[in-house]
Amino acid sequence: MLAAVLESPGDLVLREMNLPEIDDYSALMRVESVAICGSDSRILHHGNPRVTPPAIMGHEAAGVIEKVGRKVTRLKEGDRIALGADVPCGQCSWCRNGLGNNCAVNYAVGYQISGAFTQYMKLPQLLLEEGPVTPIPDGLAYDEAALAEPLACAVNGLEIVNMSLGKTVVLLGLGPIGCMMIDLARAMGALKVIGVQRSRKRMEIARAYKADVYIASEEQDVVARCLEETGGCGPDVVITTCGTVEAHEQAIDMVAHRGYVNLFGGLPKDARPASIPSNTIHYKECFVTGSHGSVPRQHELAVSLIHTGKVRVRPVITHTFPLSGIHEAFEVMESRKGMKIMIHPHD
Repeated sequence: MLAAVLESPGDLVLREMNLPEIDDYSALMRVESVAICGSDSRILHHGNPRVTPPAIMGHEAAGVIEKVGRKVTRLKEGDRIALGADVPCGQCSWCRNGLGNNCAVNYAVGYQISGAFTQYMKLPQLLLEEGPVTPIPDGLAYDEAALAEPLACAVNGLEIVNMSLGKTVVLLGLGPIGCMMIDLARAMGALKVIGVQRSRKRMEIARAYKADVYIASEEQDVVARCLEETGGCGPDVVITTCGTVEAHEQAIDMVAHRGYVNLFGGLPKDARPASIPSNTIHYKECFVTGSHGSVPRQHELAVSLIHTGKVRVRPVITHTFPLSGIHEAFEVMESRKGMKIMIHPHD
């Protein structure tokens, strides 16, 4: 099989390899579709403590089961499945209480568990027993099913801010996650959704999601416009679906009293500290939280949301490449020439 192997930070090599061998408790998946995530780019260039080269990255994936071990009962040959990233250890208090994305061990596909930038992938026992391995309904394409992984993270992000009927939501950043959150916020009861974006190209793609208001951050005062759109009260929920310090500061500045801010987008390690007057939080009685990853329950929900059309992911898929074109695919993603870049390993 062909695989893209991270030999060391900055060195991604296409290599012919033997198919992984499975035991009685594992399975072999033919990878049909895998998307490039921003975290894959960070691992490629800077490494990660949980990734030991040589390693295979890739965690937003879908495929078909080629072979199962004798004692595997969850799957059978021919099953179409989507994978999530975060894999609970199943033993710690976080995992036992359904919060596996906060597991201290923090197993993940494409990290400690060999990932999907390959034609065939081994699904080990822990992934099959504890992880997000979700059947794909008939009629749902592999490309769309693969994007249940980032959508599950979006579900986690909106659940954590107690999203409910009638709220006004601001999304600071309209990349793939921000676009999905427009549909998701509406599905969870949002009365008004405001999207904020710097890049004009991404703004045009995001318009397919028909947010109630679009704000170009380089041309308008974001906080002032969001206050104007909420009658001066501020939005009930603000999600930073981008990775800038300024977005974190704007979110807390604009949020309504008793509102919620989710610092969803992580920041680069060399980012400056955010300047946030604590008295703003104090007097607003607002809630500031973060979120990362998801749990298997949320991945199953994400697959259902995509299949039923409640959340559309097709508009954010802008490019597809064969596995042999993975270097160009990373370049397109990192240059922001597209949104979601899909790899089809068998093309």
